Formats: sequence, structure tokens, C-alpha cells
Amino acid sequence: MKPLDQQEIRAAMANSTRGESSRMVFPAGFACLEFSDLKYLVWRDPKAPQRGYLVSWHGDRPVGIALRAPEGASKKSVMCTLCRTTHSSGGVALFAAPRAGSAGRNGNTVGTYICADLACSTYIRQPKPTLAVVPEPGLDVEQRIAGLLTRTAAFVDRVLN
Repeated sequence: MKPLDQQEIRAAMANSTRGESSRMVFPAGFACLEFSDLKYLVWRDPKAPQRGYLVSWHGDRPVGIALRAPEGASKKSVMCTLCRTTHSSGGVALFAAPRAGSAGRNGNTVGTYICADLACSTYIRQPKPTLAVVPEPGLDVEQRIAGLLTRTAAFVDRVLN
């Protein structure tokens, strides 16, 4: 991923107002991130755990998506749509993102099931031994990364369109 500073990320937020973007809380250690090691940037707001952010390159520009998770955790095993890892109770949450533009201002949202800790990129590379199912068995790491990026881009497209 190409490096971005906080101001560039705030400007890239596709489904947030300027005020909402200005109040974004970045993860601890943001200044020390190695962007070259990332395929995309995702984090949960340390001050508001139901809020999360996903920033990825969409073509030649960065796009940020504000996410919202429900208050309650799922009581059953669920598969993450992005990394295709199955987690037991509470490991996956239905994150909702307001659509960009007037559709979002009218209250329209897009939802998808994502790892509750937003650690999809980690699970693709090094699955936890406690996970119910390893992400996409039979595929090597590069193939799993390619699939993750394709599914993330499709989610971003749904928010933008």
C-alpha cells in the first residue's frame, strides 16, 4: 500500500462528512506504520469500538470507508466475507457502511460480515490455531491475498455506487 498521512486519509473518506472525518481517531502507532507491509489499512476506533475504518487504493486513488458494527455479538459461527475465515461466536460482525453521496445522506447502507477484530489481513497470512476454519484451504498465501483484495474492492465498489 502506498503511504498516506492522516490528512490524506481524512480527505479520502467517501462516506463521511468533513466533520465526521475530522473527528476520526487513528490507531495507536499510526505514525510508525509500515505501509509497504499493508495491502490496505483497517482499524477499530479506540474511543468508539463499534466504529471502524477501511482505507484501500481504488484504482489510482485512496478511498476510505467508515464502518459500524452492531452492539451485540453473533452467537453462532459465521464466515468473514473478505478473508473467508470462519469464526466461532462473536468473531465476525455485520459491519454497515453508509453509501457514499446522496444515497448515504438518505440513510442507505451496505453491510457485510467482517472479522470483528478487523484482522483479515493477518488471518490470510497466519491463521490462528483457534479459528474454526483456516481461510480458503488449498490456496497459497498469495492466492488468499489476491482474493482478499478482490473482495475488499468489491465491497468498496458497493459503498461508492
